[in-house]
Amino acid sequence: MAQIANVQQSEAWNGYEGEHWAAHHDRYNAINGGFNAALLDAAGIDEASRVLDLGCGAGQTTRLAARRAHAGRVLGVDLSAPMLARARATALDEGIGNVAFTQGDVQVFGFAEGEFDAAISRFAVMFFADPVAAFGNVARALRPGGRLAFLSMPDVTGSDLGTVLAAAREHLPAWHTTPDPERSGPMSLSDPDRVRTILGKAGFGDVSIRRIEAAETWGRDAVDAAEFFTGWGPVRHHLAGADPGPLRAALTDAFRRFERDGAVRLTGSALLVEAVR
Repeated sequence: MAQIANVQQSEAWNGYEGEHWAAHHDRYNAINGGFNAALLDAAGIDEASRVLDLGCGAGQTTRLAARRAHAGRVLGVDLSAPMLARARATALDEGIGNVAFTQGDVQVFGFAEGEFDAAISRFAVMFFADPVAAFGNVARALRPGGRLAFLSMPDVTGSDLGTVLAAAREHLPAWHTTPDPERSGPMSLSDPDRVRTILGKAGFGDVSIRRIEAAETWGRDAVDAAEFFTGWGPVRHHLAGADPGPLRAALTDAFRRFERDGAVRLTGSALLVEAVR
């Protein structure tokens, strides 16, 4: 793999975190897939578009973009070898030929100037060590007038997920679930004003940010959802070897209120960010 700037993220995504996502890619898609259509629509992808998927993971959004841009091409870039292996295998199984995946760090990847018409990302751009540098590199990869569309986590206070996190917080006191401009992580781009500032410094204009909602399926029942959530990388990291039993019990109680129609169903929310180079 070429030079990386996000060393800690690379270690995580090529270790347990990436292995967990690769092994449970269908479950993560059941949680996040409801946002796919809004993301792809915002990117303005047409049949001949050249599309870059930032932090593509196991490649669901990459493949969907490739189906829209059937006369164009789509490149998925990610730090994680385990997830990229899953992405390549699934694209091959589905017979999608206009898609490619490569391992690399978006912040420093050597994209050609203006080689893409659009860039997308589903909940992956919150982890840059230097977001201005990273988005600046993405801007250079887009042609003038090229579109950026990404999803990031909003402030979850008062939301369904916020209810679950509140139950977990007692057992994960070091896990920060509020915005912190000095810390990369799931909540780092939850402040719209900060997002606008970063994108402006990186070379983007016409920034639009709106909160959207989608259905999320977290598991078959509360016990299943709590077991899965406890295995999520950030949760496992902040448990730091402690007994997961008390956390799992608290999560089970929290998820139980969302059991309906044979599954645990939350109403999820995201910030949908659009910008133009």
